[in-house]
Amino acid sequence: MISPLENLCGPGKSLRQEPPDAKEFAGLKHSGRTRLADAENPAIALESRFDLAYNAAHALCLAALRRLGYRAANRYIVFQVLPHTLGLGAAVWGVLAKCHDVRNLGEYAGDLNVDTWLLADLIAACKAVDTALDKLPPPA
Repeated sequence: MISPLENLCGPGKSLRQEPPDAKEFAGLKHSGRTRLADAENPAIALESRFDLAYNAAHALCLAALRRLGYRAANRYIVFQVLPHTLGLGAAVWGVLAKCHDVRNLGEYAGDLNVDTWLLADLIAACKAVDTALDKLPPPA
């Protein structure tokens, strides 16, 4: 039976298979955790904290995908496949998807509309990803 991740592979699709790399996996986890810690620093501007937390979540979600031997063609897919990479549901990936949209408006339209509630939800979702990822062994 073909896995949901395999179904997303192929020409013009969102994923491609690529052997996992333990060094890359460790680097993504380190990057995600460092950025997450910085995102929790209240001395940093709210928008900067959002950017740090968003990029932390992306790094950790990408680590989960790379651990299974896949590479994403776009940023968004790493959030969408969380049910298949880490067993996390819509309560987590829905927040990350919303934050992806907010990030894109800020990056491409200059309209970064962030508040403390959204940042708190993003940090909580990022921590859920980190906790789930931490329970898994690194790639061989």
